[in-house]
Amino acid sequence: MPNRSKTNDNAPVILVIDDEVSIRKTLIEILSFEGYKTHEASDGEQGIKIFSEHKFDAVLCDIKMPKMDGMEFLNKALEVAPDVPVIMISGHGTIETAVEAVKKGAYDFISKPPDLNRLLITIKNALDKGTLVTETKVLRKKISRVQEIVGDSEPIRRIKETIDKVAPTEARVLVTGENGVGKELVARWLHEKAPVMPAL
Repeated sequence: MPNRSKTNDNAPVILVIDDEVSIRKTLIEILSFEGYKTHEASDGEQGIKIFSEHKFDAVLCDIKMPKMDGMEFLNKALEVAPDVPVIMISGHGTIETAVEAVKKGAYDFISKPPDLNRLLITIKNALDKGTLVTETKVLRKKISRVQEIVGDSEPIRRIKETIDKVAPTEARVLVTGENGVGKELVARWLHEKAPVMPAL
């Protein structure tokens, strides 16, 4: 649980974007009391500037705002940092708006005035999801690391040179040899060094 007495250095950082000063200040007071760090913006244009310049763990964003509305902010935020959950809030909430926001990539949609318990639970779940996404990426990187081909003998050097020459090409490669000589390791290195194919 967040520290209710004061914000600690490792507390999640949340960006609050709303053109209504009273609502913005109320949300910041609630979040600060719960131990979160906050930044604020009065519209989507200012919000995307701040979002691009700092690292955030979550965003609370109004939908109807001057200069740049919440939907446009959401689109731009997903380009800047797609893993940061954006929770949309609106006093003009309809089922259609909520569905559209979530379809476009919002984590969730909350109507104004927000129910305090729902707001805090939604933020906690969004932060948990963000942490899980980050941890999954780190684990995938660790798992995907291919074991080095060890050795400086002439045959090993020839194998490494062949991998470097063949891997970047589109040539089909057949790796042969007796059991236990390292065919799977050679195949993995060919895959590791192969160019990433563009999505169709």
